Amino acid sequence: MNLKNNRITLGELLDNPASRAVFQRRFPTLLKHPLVELARKATLEQAVAFSRGRLPLNEINETLAELRRI
Repeated sequence: MNLKNNRITLGELLDNPASRAVFQRRFPTLLKHPLVELARKATLEQAVAFSRGRLPLNEINETLAELRRI
């Protein structure tokens, strides 16, 4: 999948069934969070920056690699 240099929006990723499945499998509570709809305009780059320190770096990198393989 073309992540547009991590500038793809979370909304675009969530609207794609394959990338949505990656998030569902790796972060099952994410899609149930009440603020997920407000985050749809955020870029993947912004989400990664926000996730640093909250998620292990290897988990972030593995998720990005999996999204690129779609």
